[in-house]
Amino acid sequence: MLLLENVKKSYTEPDGANLPILDIPEFRVAPGEQLALMGRSGCGKTTLLHVIAGISRPDSGLVRVAGVDIARLPEHGRDRFRADNIGYIFQTFNLLPGFSALENVLLGMSFTGGRADEGRARKLLDQVGLGRRLSHKPAMLSVGEQQRVAVARAMANRPKLLLADEPTANVDTGHQQQIIDLIRAQSTEENVALILVTHTPEVSDQFTRVEQLDRLNQAVVNV
Repeated sequence: MLLLENVKKSYTEPDGANLPILDIPEFRVAPGEQLALMGRSGCGKTTLLHVIAGISRPDSGLVRVAGVDIARLPEHGRDRFRADNIGYIFQTFNLLPGFSALENVLLGMSFTGGRADEGRARKLLDQVGLGRRLSHKPAMLSVGEQQRVAVARAMANRPKLLLADEPTANVDTGHQQQIIDLIRAQSTEENVALILVTHTPEVSDQFTRVEQLDRLNQAVVNV
Protein backbone atom coordinates (compact mmCIF):
# COMPACT_ATOMS: atom_id res chain seq x y z
CA MET A 1 0.00 0.00 0.00
CA LEU A 2 2.72 2.46 1.00
CA LEU A 3 6.44 2.37 0.25
CA LEU A 4 8.99 5.09 0.95
CA GLU A 5 12.55 4.64 -0.27
CA ASN A 6 15.41 7.10 0.25
CA VAL A 7 13.02 9.95 0.97
CA LYS A 8 14.71 13.22 1.84
CA LYS A 9 13.16 16.56 2.68
CA SER A 10 14.80 19.75 3.87
CA TYR A 11 13.98 23.43 4.26
CA THR A 12 16.05 26.57 3.82
CA GLU A 13 16.55 28.61 6.97
CA PRO A 14 16.41 32.44 6.94
CA ASP A 15 20.22 32.62 6.84
CA GLY A 16 20.27 30.36 3.79
CA ALA A 17 21.47 27.26 5.63
CA ASN A 18 19.96 23.89 4.75
CA LEU A 19 17.82 22.29 7.47
CA PRO A 20 17.31 18.53 6.92
CA ILE A 21 13.93 17.29 8.15
CA LEU A 22 13.54 13.81 6.69
CA ASP A 23 16.02 11.17 5.57
CA ILE A 24 14.15 7.87 5.51
CA PRO A 25 15.86 4.90 3.82
CA GLU A 26 12.72 2.72 3.85
CA PHE A 27 9.23 2.69 5.32
CA ARG A 28 6.43 0.29 4.38
CA VAL A 29 2.77 -0.09 5.31
CA ALA A 30 0.69 -3.04 4.10
CA PRO A 31 -2.92 -2.80 2.85
CA GLY A 32 -5.27 -2.54 5.81
CA GLU A 33 -2.41 -2.31 8.33
CA GLN A 34 -2.81 0.04 11.30
CA LEU A 35 0.15 1.62 13.04
CA ALA A 36 0.98 4.38 15.49
CA LEU A 37 3.78 6.80 14.65
CA MET A 38 5.47 8.48 17.60
CA GLY A 39 8.16 11.10 18.00
CA ARG A 40 9.16 14.18 19.92
CA SER A 41 7.83 17.59 18.96
CA GLY A 42 9.56 18.95 15.89
CA CYS A 43 11.02 15.65 14.70
CA GLY A 44 9.20 15.74 11.36
CA LYS A 45 6.01 13.74 11.94
CA THR A 46 3.70 16.21 10.22
CA THR A 47 6.22 16.79 7.43
CA LEU A 48 6.27 13.04 6.83
CA LEU A 49 2.48 12.89 6.61
CA HIS A 50 2.49 15.83 4.18
CA VAL A 51 5.01 14.03 1.97
CA ILE A 52 2.98 10.81 2.05
CA ALA A 53 -0.21 12.72 1.23
CA GLY A 54 1.42 14.67 -1.61
CA ILE A 55 0.80 17.99 0.12
CA SER A 56 4.56 18.48 0.05
CA ARG A 57 6.99 17.00 -2.46
CA PRO A 58 10.21 15.39 -1.16
CA ASP A 59 13.57 16.66 -2.37
CA SER A 60 14.31 13.13 -3.56
CA GLY A 61 13.18 9.55 -3.16
CA LEU A 62 10.19 7.34 -3.93
CA VAL A 63 6.76 7.77 -2.32
CA ARG A 64 4.58 4.99 -3.68
CA VAL A 65 0.94 4.89 -2.63
CA ALA A 66 -1.29 2.18 -4.10
CA GLY A 67 1.31 1.55 -6.79
CA VAL A 68 1.78 5.20 -7.83
CA ASP A 69 4.93 7.20 -7.11
CA ILE A 70 3.23 10.45 -6.17
CA ALA A 71 6.58 12.24 -5.86
CA ARG A 72 6.73 12.20 -9.67
CA LEU A 73 3.30 13.77 -10.14
CA PRO A 74 2.78 17.50 -10.74
CA GLU A 75 0.97 19.45 -8.03
CA HIS A 76 -2.47 19.13 -9.62
CA GLY A 77 -1.87 15.41 -10.11
CA ARG A 78 -0.95 14.95 -6.45
CA ASP A 79 -4.06 16.87 -5.41
CA ARG A 80 -6.32 14.68 -7.52
CA PHE A 81 -4.61 11.47 -6.40
CA ARG A 82 -4.96 12.50 -2.75
CA ALA A 83 -8.66 13.22 -3.21
CA ASP A 84 -9.19 9.78 -4.76
CA ASN A 85 -6.99 7.65 -2.51
CA ILE A 86 -5.99 9.30 0.78
CA GLY A 87 -8.02 10.45 3.75
CA TYR A 88 -6.50 13.03 6.11
CA ILE A 89 -7.63 13.86 9.65
CA PHE A 90 -6.11 17.09 10.95
CA GLN A 91 -5.55 18.16 14.56
CA THR A 92 -7.66 21.27 14.06
CA PHE A 93 -10.49 19.59 12.10
CA ASN A 94 -10.39 22.15 9.22
CA LEU A 95 -14.17 22.18 8.90
CA LEU A 96 -15.76 25.06 7.00
CA PRO A 97 -17.73 27.11 9.56
CA GLY A 98 -20.45 28.20 7.14
CA PHE A 99 -21.34 24.63 6.14
CA SER A 100 -23.33 21.99 7.98
CA ALA A 101 -21.87 18.65 9.03
CA LEU A 102 -23.43 17.00 5.97
CA GLU A 103 -22.22 19.74 3.64
CA ASN A 104 -18.67 19.47 5.00
CA VAL A 105 -18.61 15.76 4.20
CA LEU A 106 -20.18 16.29 0.77
CA LEU A 107 -17.61 18.97 0.01
CA GLY A 108 -14.85 16.48 0.76
CA MET A 109 -16.38 14.20 -1.87
CA SER A 110 -16.47 16.93 -4.51
CA PHE A 111 -12.68 17.16 -4.89
CA THR A 112 -12.60 13.97 -6.97
CA GLY A 113 -14.55 15.66 -9.72
CA GLY A 114 -17.30 13.08 -9.46
CA ARG A 115 -20.80 13.40 -8.09
CA ALA A 116 -21.04 13.57 -4.30
CA ASP A 117 -22.77 10.56 -2.77
CA GLU A 118 -25.19 12.02 -0.25
CA GLY A 119 -26.34 8.58 0.84
CA ARG A 120 -22.79 7.60 1.84
CA ALA A 121 -22.24 10.94 3.57
CA ARG A 122 -25.38 10.45 5.65
CA LYS A 123 -24.40 6.85 6.45
CA LEU A 124 -20.92 7.87 7.59
CA LEU A 125 -22.26 10.63 9.82
CA ASP A 126 -24.76 8.18 11.28
CA GLN A 127 -21.94 5.68 11.93
CA VAL A 128 -19.97 8.31 13.84
CA GLY A 129 -23.01 9.13 15.95
CA LEU A 130 -24.11 12.33 14.23
CA GLY A 131 -27.18 11.14 12.37
CA ARG A 132 -29.23 13.78 14.20
CA ARG A 133 -26.70 16.56 13.67
CA LEU A 134 -26.58 16.61 9.87
CA SER A 135 -27.72 20.23 9.59
CA HIS A 136 -25.59 21.52 12.48
CA LYS A 137 -22.72 23.85 11.61
CA PRO A 138 -19.39 23.44 13.43
CA ALA A 139 -20.14 26.19 15.97
CA MET A 140 -23.21 24.20 17.05
CA LEU A 141 -21.17 21.04 17.65
CA SER A 142 -18.88 20.10 20.53
CA VAL A 143 -15.16 19.71 19.85
CA GLY A 144 -15.55 15.94 19.92
CA GLU A 145 -18.46 16.10 17.47
CA GLN A 146 -16.43 18.30 15.12
CA GLN A 147 -13.67 15.69 15.08
CA ARG A 148 -16.28 13.04 14.30
CA VAL A 149 -17.33 15.07 11.26
CA ALA A 150 -13.67 15.24 10.25
CA VAL A 151 -13.42 11.44 10.50
CA ALA A 152 -16.51 11.00 8.32
CA ARG A 153 -15.14 13.49 5.79
CA ALA A 154 -11.78 11.69 5.64
CA MET A 155 -13.55 8.39 4.87
CA ALA A 156 -15.98 9.88 2.37
CA ASN A 157 -14.20 8.85 -0.83
CA ARG A 158 -13.33 5.32 0.33
CA PRO A 159 -9.60 6.01 0.73
CA LYS A 160 -6.99 3.28 0.59
CA LEU A 161 -4.82 5.10 3.14
CA LEU A 162 -5.89 7.18 6.15
CA LEU A 163 -3.51 9.64 7.82
CA ALA A 164 -4.45 10.96 11.27
CA ASP A 165 -2.25 13.73 12.70
CA GLU A 166 -2.66 13.83 16.50
CA PRO A 167 -6.45 13.41 16.08
CA THR A 168 -7.14 13.66 19.84
CA ALA A 169 -4.88 16.66 20.54
CA ASN A 170 -7.79 19.10 20.71
CA VAL A 171 -10.40 16.72 22.09
CA ASP A 172 -11.21 16.62 25.80
CA THR A 173 -9.92 13.64 27.75
CA GLY A 174 -13.35 12.10 28.12
CA HIS A 175 -13.78 11.72 24.36
CA GLN A 176 -10.24 10.87 23.24
CA GLN A 177 -10.72 7.12 23.43
CA GLN A 178 -13.99 7.38 21.51
CA ILE A 179 -12.21 9.17 18.66
CA ILE A 180 -9.42 6.57 18.52
CA ASP A 181 -11.93 3.71 18.59
CA LEU A 182 -13.95 5.41 15.87
CA ILE A 183 -10.98 5.92 13.55
CA ARG A 184 -9.77 2.35 13.98
CA ALA A 185 -13.23 0.85 13.56
CA GLN A 186 -13.89 2.79 10.36
CA SER A 187 -10.48 1.76 9.00
CA THR A 188 -11.06 -1.89 9.87
CA GLU A 189 -14.54 -1.95 8.35
CA GLU A 190 -13.31 -0.68 4.97
CA ASN A 191 -9.83 -2.27 5.07
CA VAL A 192 -8.08 1.10 5.02
CA ALA A 193 -4.40 1.33 5.95
CA LEU A 194 -3.97 3.72 8.89
CA ILE A 195 -1.04 5.81 10.10
CA LEU A 196 -1.95 7.58 13.31
CA VAL A 197 0.48 10.12 14.74
CA THR A 198 0.45 10.41 18.51
CA HIS A 199 2.73 11.36 21.38
CA THR A 200 0.58 9.54 23.93
CA PRO A 201 1.68 6.06 25.08
CA GLU A 202 -1.91 5.30 26.13
CA VAL A 203 -2.85 5.59 22.46
CA SER A 204 0.19 3.90 20.89
CA ASP A 205 -0.06 0.94 23.28
CA GLN A 206 -3.32 -0.02 21.56
CA PHE A 207 -1.51 -0.71 18.28
CA THR A 208 0.33 -3.90 17.38
CA ARG A 209 2.80 -1.89 15.31
CA VAL A 210 4.37 1.24 16.77
CA GLU A 211 7.10 3.16 14.96
CA GLN A 212 9.38 5.79 16.47
CA LEU A 213 10.18 8.37 13.80
CA ASP A 214 13.59 9.02 15.33
CA ARG A 215 14.49 5.42 14.48
CA LEU A 216 13.23 5.66 10.91
CA ASN A 217 14.61 9.10 10.22
CA GLN A 218 18.34 9.58 9.75
CA ALA A 219 18.07 13.36 9.50
CA VAL A 220 19.21 15.38 12.50
CA VAL A 221 16.26 17.63 13.30
CA ASN A 222 16.57 20.36 15.88
CA VAL A 223 13.45 22.40 15.22
